[in-house]
Amino acid sequence: MRGAQRAAALTSRLLAFSRRQALDPKPLDVNKVVFGAVDFIQRSLGETVQIEAVGAAGLWLIEADPNHLESALVNLAINARDAMPNGGKLTIEAANVYLDNEYCRTNPEISPGQFVVICVSDTGIGMSDDVLGRAFEPFFTTKELGHGTGLGLSQVYGFVKQSAGHVKIYSEVGQGTTVKLYFPRFRDHSVREAEEPEEPLGEGDSGNVILVVEDDDDVRLYLTDLLRELKYRVVSAANADTALAILRGGSQVDLLLTDIVMPGKNGRELAREAQGLRPQLPVLYMSGYSRNAIVHQGRLDEGIEFLQKPITQAELATRVSALLDRC
Repeated sequence: MRGAQRAAALTSRLLAFSRRQALDPKPLDVNKVVFGAVDFIQRSLGETVQIEAVGAAGLWLIEADPNHLESALVNLAINARDAMPNGGKLTIEAANVYLDNEYCRTNPEISPGQFVVICVSDTGIGMSDDVLGRAFEPFFTTKELGHGTGLGLSQVYGFVKQSAGHVKIYSEVGQGTTVKLYFPRFRDHSVREAEEPEEPLGEGDSGNVILVVEDDDDVRLYLTDLLRELKYRVVSAANADTALAILRGGSQVDLLLTDIVMPGKNGRELAREAQGLRPQLPVLYMSGYSRNAIVHQGRLDEGIEFLQKPITQAELATRVSALLDRC
């Protein structure tokens, strides 16, 4: 009987990964799902892991299977617990986001539009690039024999994809991991709603120079291209030391756009040294971790300028322009 039950569970997870499981999608208020799951998740994690749920006012509805969504959150929470053997903090956060054409061009499996994102962040050991690249593979696991099937993340991946959504993982060794689940905004099709027109992108001043600091080559190139399309001049660096060398060299820089979590000096340390060299230099931080996860993990002070990845062109244009106008 136990063997049959294990086989049934295995088959269910493989069906989830291959997007062939039977779902019963319903319109859902994600705030209610997240807060409703917290008590159960807390009991599953034990006393060494602190859990925080952060909802959002005006959160859009999604259409998804409530039982499978709760199972996905539990799977992610258990993975987070295993990545924090000495305890830590788990943050589950929901927010409205808009994924634009530029983002979808680099992630062609998803179409532009309005989404609700659920971010599950931990303060654990993080994942190396090799592990990150295989995280969704069925049966891939870094746990000891008998301590994991390697199907948890693949099951989450299949469920979100079958729900017409998108999954993204951000992780840094020694810093933690954030898994983001994107679900399309649900609209009641019985009520015809006028399509919301996209706001035109404001163009920047071609005399302004943005210093982009990002250790991921693809993300750095993406941001550089977006800023140049917005008529800004751009210089880029793969790490804090290179960025500081550019500033010490006397080059014009009107704004520093930097990732927070990087090898070597992090973005906060870079900004502190950069503003020591140029006290009036405005700084815009970015990270794949949710804002609440970063602030509460002590990596960011309140009141500073922050962009959460993935970064859309419209959001980048608005934030950079506003920060430059203020200075």
